[in-house]
Amino acid sequence: MIDKLEYLLALSRERHFGRAAEACGVTQPTLSAGLKQLEATLGALLVQRGSRFVGLTPEGVRVLDWARRIVSDTRAMRQEIVALKRGLTGHLRIAAIPTALGMVSTLTTPFRTRHPDVTFKISSCTSIAILAQLENLEIDAGITYLDNEPVGRVRQIPLYYERYQLLTTPDSPLGDRAEVTWAEVASVPLCLLTPDMQNRRIIDRLLRAAGTEPAPTLESNSMILLFSHVRTGRWSSIMPAKLAQTLGLTNTVRAIPIVGPDTAHAVGLVVPSREPMTSLTAALVAEARRAANELADSPDERENLRALQ
Repeated sequence: MIDKLEYLLALSRERHFGRAAEACGVTQPTLSAGLKQLEATLGALLVQRGSRFVGLTPEGVRVLDWARRIVSDTRAMRQEIVALKRGLTGHLRIAAIPTALGMVSTLTTPFRTRHPDVTFKISSCTSIAILAQLENLEIDAGITYLDNEPVGRVRQIPLYYERYQLLTTPDSPLGDRAEVTWAEVASVPLCLLTPDMQNRRIIDRLLRAAGTEPAPTLESNSMILLFSHVRTGRWSSIMPAKLAQTLGLTNTVRAIPIVGPDTAHAVGLVVPSREPMTSLTAALVAEARRAANELADSPDERENLRALQ
């Protein structure tokens, strides 16, 4: 039964019989036969079939919800048994928004020290994709915004507040300032993340609140690419302060606080809301709580972050 529920999960995610079969490591006839056996067992049509995948029936949607729970519990049980026999081992899949990628090492490095038999896969995703992948069991955890757009049914562990700075060169029009306003930021050529990124939606809202319409001259989904353009002296960008520190400021790049208003958004770890947590997830949550104490800029900020849990 479990393998057939895995087939349904893969088909819902891939929306293509061939790709779903490949993801499950079986042939397409095996996957199709397994789904038909599942339908026969449950006495209901789950998949709308045509010359290609059409979608799930209403019954299929409900079974999909149960499949996520059952498969998740089964994986957790297997992981727990392995941990009891051999200690914490396995593979952690983490997705992070681009602005938080530089902070992932604050979790993975000490985690690896405590649990050397655990390996990681880290990917960069939009906040919306992170929540979808969590729901579909494609990742074990995500690092995303907690207080700007709905995060859904997840457990959240706040890590730090994201504050914004103008990254520019010292000889740029605003390069000699101690601080700048959002209205002033709009007057220089900007390179920003693409509109599908929540960070960009936050910045657009702040610029509009300052009475200006966002008009970047370059867009990308890579913070490294944005940073490299700032270093040319022809562009400026808006980046979180902690990310700017991680990228490493040089004599040719300045990070200038943006005020009016001085805005901050909470970023944190999100994991599936389930009990009991898997051994790997529980260990990662414990690491996140330790990291949050170090990342907070003040005792008041630490208390504010705790209040978000």
